Amino acid sequence: MQVNHLTFSVTDLAKAIEFYRQVFDGQLVLKGERMAYLDVMGLWVVLNVQEKIPRTEITHSYTHIAFTVDDEEFDRLVEKLENLGIVDLLEGRPHDSREGRSIYFLDPDGHKFEFHTGNLYNRLDFYRETRYDFEYFNE
Repeated sequence: MQVNHLTFSVTDLAKAIEFYRQVFDGQLVLKGERMAYLDVMGLWVVLNVQEKIPRTEITHSYTHIAFTVDDEEFDRLVEKLENLGIVDLLEGRPHDSREGRSIYFLDPDGHKFEFHTGNLYNRLDFYRETRYDFEYFNE
């Protein structure tokens, strides 16, 4: 089993398409009046217009989608976000440098994303050294 696609409800289709194209280098595959498909790093992303739904809860939660980025590319990507005028650069939870660097940001409709240089194994190694209250499996 693998991820098939991600769907995001958006208020302004043109603005959302531009965001995903600029930030993630998404390639537009299909566009209708109220829906668009993009290829984002090999992942099928659907943008679906829904104007009148509450959006504040997604902005305030820690729910997000994280993308692995190389440490050498991290500063360039943060600069890219800033140059695109993405001012919703958010502090995440405090990270130890052994977990990798990360930056959180929002799309125009409040969906939260992260660029992160660490991986699952960095995080597990860090926790094994610092968190004795966790239970680990598959060791």
